[in-house]
Amino acid sequence: MTREALNLRVDGACKTYGDFSLRQVSLEVPAGTILGLIGQNGAGKTTLMKAILGTINLEGGSVELFGKNPAELPEKELIALKARVGYVSAVTAFPQLVTAREVSRTYELSYPGFERGRFDEMCAKLSFDALDKPIKELSRGMGMKVQLACVLASGADLLILDEPTAGLDPIVREEVLDVLREWMEGDGRSILISSHITSDLEHLADTVVLIDDGAVLVDCTADEIAEMGVAHLRATELEQLLSDGGYAPGTLHVLKRDLSYAALIPDRHAFAEAYPEFAVDPAGIDDIMTLLVKGEVR
Repeated sequence: MTREALNLRVDGACKTYGDFSLRQVSLEVPAGTILGLIGQNGAGKTTLMKAILGTINLEGGSVELFGKNPAELPEKELIALKARVGYVSAVTAFPQLVTAREVSRTYELSYPGFERGRFDEMCAKLSFDALDKPIKELSRGMGMKVQLACVLASGADLLILDEPTAGLDPIVREEVLDVLREWMEGDGRSILISSHITSDLEHLADTVVLIDDGAVLVDCTADEIAEMGVAHLRATELEQLLSDGGYAPGTLHVLKRDLSYAALIPDRHAFAEAYPEFAVDPAGIDDIMTLLVKGEVR
């Protein structure tokens, strides 16, 4: 894939904070796709997003937006490039005494492509009608709606979303996901979204990247996830599986549970055919993250 076809490319990103290091993180977000970023708290997701947005400098590696390295652009081109990127923070960091309407005016002044009518439409779709309340009086969920409405009206082509559905009830969460799906219908758009609500990503993301302890553990497509399974095995069944030679040593992630073992299976259909007597279920993103992060490699 050409660099021009990528809205975002991170190549070997490295950054150290005290005892924490972002280590050789690479990912790509092609135009027209959504990438879901998952990992435990402190895994490096927010650090990566800050590097993408240019609010911190990397010690190694690079970030490209729409085929260009922001660090190499003159100021005028950099401003135009950043106008194509919208960001939703996990916290509502606007001044506490300004109103939501005043916040939207700031976006209007900052983004040449901002559409006032689109902002009003997004507020209506998100059931947000507190435009004249100061930010300090809004709940976390309401603050998230302000950010989303502003960003979706900004004219950006790439959205960087940090926990955008946090603090929202299930009905409003689904409304937000519908709005994001609708936004993605525009040509050349893409989203990088971090979320602890992995069920949201299962219905939204084309690709999922798992970061743990500052490094990428897995980068897979939604189709690859759909093929994965979790085998539920007794101790004797696990030993049989490991001794049969069907899985090379060091390729199975296994987690001990109360009376059994759970094993992450890359192709559950092939597994079910080879071991019809063993129990295997489809693997969700939570299962994959748990087994990769906490499981033992066997």
